Amino acid sequence: MANTFGHLFRITTWGESHGGGVGVVLDGCPPRLELSEADIQPDLDRRRPGQSKIVTPRKESDTVQILSGVFEGKTLGTPISMWVKNEDMRPEAYSEMATKFRPSHADYTYAAKYGFRNWQGGGRTSARETIGRVAAGAVAKKMLRERFGVEVFAYVKQVKNISAEVDFNSVKLSQIESNIVRCPDAAAAAKMIRLIEKMRKAGDSVGGIVEGVARGVPVGWGEPVFDRLEADLAKAMLSLPASKGFDIGSGFDGINLTGREHNDPFRMKGGKVRTTSNRSGGIQGGISNGENIYFRVAFKPVATVMHEQDTVDAQYKNTTLKGRGRHDPCVLPRAVPMVEAMTALVLADHALRHRAQCE
Repeated sequence: MANTFGHLFRITTWGESHGGGVGVVLDGCPPRLELSEADIQPDLDRRRPGQSKIVTPRKESDTVQILSGVFEGKTLGTPISMWVKNEDMRPEAYSEMATKFRPSHADYTYAAKYGFRNWQGGGRTSARETIGRVAAGAVAKKMLRERFGVEVFAYVKQVKNISAEVDFNSVKLSQIESNIVRCPDAAAAAKMIRLIEKMRKAGDSVGGIVEGVARGVPVGWGEPVFDRLEADLAKAMLSLPASKGFDIGSGFDGINLTGREHNDPFRMKGGKVRTTSNRSGGIQGGISNGENIYFRVAFKPVATVMHEQDTVDAQYKNTTLKGRGRHDPCVLPRAVPMVEAMTALVLADHALRHRAQCE
């Protein structure tokens, strides 16, 4: 189903941007994992709007409630239902969009497919849908960390043409959270913040790259052929709003190397098989090889800009439309916890699949 992701560790998200609330049902989480709202809220706070001057000013507390699947502070192994109430809806800001299609949004394609759409903030196409992903991702991160020793991080690598220098092998959460743009490189972060503020004041937007890393992933997670680990990561990332590209390891830069230059030689180290380089990005043949997994996700500039643009209306007549409402001038700072969540969901699913198949 289109609203469900995963096989054994499976989520279904629900809700619209300006409806009563949004949430998720997580099925397949193993029992006896200690869990409370306090484990989930920090990641939702990192995702929520209104947290700084470079994100949308929509005021939402995004307070999560666990409705099922947890008893006496531990997971039961039954479906975990979580929800967040929408508190600051302003659907009137979108009234003109009821009859006009916003450029580069899903308005036209949803209307063409279904013959009907929720025009209040985009409904299901809004990034507010990702609340459910981030909530479930927080559970996945906790399970991965406590039961498998796996850590998942993401950070802003690039905004437009401003790129950061970051060592994905050693980056820490405290470095990522040290500034409002979530870039561990302080000098690059300052430049990024200035650029995003400039775009916001100009009524425009800007895109960039979020880099993700998973450390401590054991050898053997993943599947051959269609469910390759990198293929599932790519699907997860490209399902995020505003994402436009994915590459892993050497990625597109690998085309500049010869096979001899690109290969990761093997060597025994400490009684384990290791590679002396990691251009594969921690995955070979669709299966983790024990090295750190790292990848990049490209996010486009936010589609809503505060300028008049050409479009068509619901009667397919030419018209113009100026963006209104509250929007991010750059999605990247809030996309960081989304990338972490989707990474964790993929890895948690493959961890359970590997255990069921091979242990």
